[in-house]
Amino acid sequence: VQLQASGGGLVQAGGSLRLSCAASGRTWSNYGMAWFRQAPGKEREFVAAISRRGGTTDYADSVKGRFIISRDNAKNMVYLQMSSLQPEDTAVYYCAAPPRTYTGIFYQEAEYDYWGQGTLVTVSS
Repeated sequence: VQLQASGGGLVQAGGSLRLSCAASGRTWSNYGMAWFRQAPGKEREFVAAISRRGGTTDYADSVKGRFIISRDNAKNMVYLQMSSLQPEDTAVYYCAAPPRTYTGIFYQEAEYDYWGQGTLVTVSS
């Protein structure tokens, strides 16, 4: 099981980025997925999650209306489209997957066993 996150970079406030997570090693359409982030000096926090078929999504209040999580099960990919980025969005972003199947989504970091290596997003003011 492997997750590979990419797409981070430096962007000005108000800009956009799309993060990608490539998954391999199992049938990913059976598992929900999520994005977390960790800002410098802070704990890792939930950003967004999507159910295994993509029918259910949810977001942290801080990103609701600005970020969109999506997935392409045919390609084993999960995406995070980020818009209206602000300096407080600066963080390392991680994609994550749980060890078990579930029709809904998980919000807690402890529910996820598989993590990508992280991709750094830096938003300048």
